[in-house]
Amino acid sequence: MWALLLLWPLALGFSREGGSQTPSIYDEGESTGGEDDGMLGPWNKPQGATVCPLELEGRPRSFPGWPCANNSNILELWDTSRALLLGWVPTRLVPALYGLALVVGLPANGLALWVLATRVPRLPSTVLLMNLAAADLLLALALPPRIAYHLWGQHWPFGEAACRLDTAALYGHMYCSVLLLAAISLDRYLAVVHPLRARALRGQRLATGLCVVAWLVAATLALPLGLQQQTFRLSHSDHLLCHDVLPMGTQASYWRPTFICLAVFGCLLPLLAMLLCCGATLCSLAAGGRRYSHALRLTALVLASALAFFLPSNVLLLLHYSDLGLGAWGNLYAAYVPSLALSTLNSCVDPFVYYYVSTEFREKVREGILHWVPSSTVASREEGSPGTGTRFSSLV
Repeated sequence: MWALLLLWPLALGFSREGGSQTPSIYDEGESTGGEDDGMLGPWNKPQGATVCPLELEGRPRSFPGWPCANNSNILELWDTSRALLLGWVPTRLVPALYGLALVVGLPANGLALWVLATRVPRLPSTVLLMNLAAADLLLALALPPRIAYHLWGQHWPFGEAACRLDTAALYGHMYCSVLLLAAISLDRYLAVVHPLRARALRGQRLATGLCVVAWLVAATLALPLGLQQQTFRLSHSDHLLCHDVLPMGTQASYWRPTFICLAVFGCLLPLLAMLLCCGATLCSLAAGGRRYSHALRLTALVLASALAFFLPSNVLLLLHYSDLGLGAWGNLYAAYVPSLALSTLNSCVDPFVYYYVSTEFREKVREGILHWVPSSTVASREEGSPGTGTRFSSLV
């Protein structure tokens, strides 16, 4: 929960306008002139404009917008929400976090997937780890359009279809990673806590079945993200927003159940299963004495990293789509945006806690790289041959 405490003042404390929430109305008949800086003047209701009901002001909705009277593709925002949307957190900090996930996660997961697919015995645990590397790799590939969008000051130039596809890919691959982490934890639980029963249960069939279920559940949860309009123009500006501002009507009727299902079935329940499996595994390893100290620390690190990266964003997601009327929470979406970017950093951690922590795996990586150097091919094969067919120390 440490990330909640850090992200809360960070996102809400740097608003460029500290006044009360005042609705800003876009008048198509008048131009504000100049470049939009997110700061609006006093509220004057243009003739015929549709105003957001004031009783919604304190509700913890995520940047709720309401259509202009003559153009449903242009959305209005409260001034404070507008200032947070265009502030330095979403336009500087968030793309920096996404960029880190891309720069580290893309090569680390790509290399890991190649080694697992070509130079590692096809054990049941290998199948699970290959799918995890693939999910993290696809997540990294979905980040470049999102990075460009935030760096261009919340402007999406790629079209409505690309916005839907990129949003679905971002959430789908991220939640698929969580589901696969839970499957890996279950596999290790069986191997450590029930070693005799694991001989009958653990196999290619179980590993493949867990992977298929993870991908199908993630695709099902992400599908609604591709079925609803998500690009809208921000009033008084040329900003074309992707998913960040949505009409209040669809927020309550469509997006609220969609994201509650995402958070509960895509994250909270898998994290609970992971917590139970890792907890039982930790107890069993601790009872084995000091010889399992490395595996004990590694299992604890896996569990701690998953909780630290995924739990804050999904708790905020549930809170900001709740109907509790928590006005004191303020604008939860402002804290959710950087916490979502923080969640993608787990794709950078996975390769190092699951693959590269193993001496045998690093040897396989070195062998694979040297294989492309003609003068080192024979030596690398001879040196790497004793490790063939052995389990990695990172795989319990």
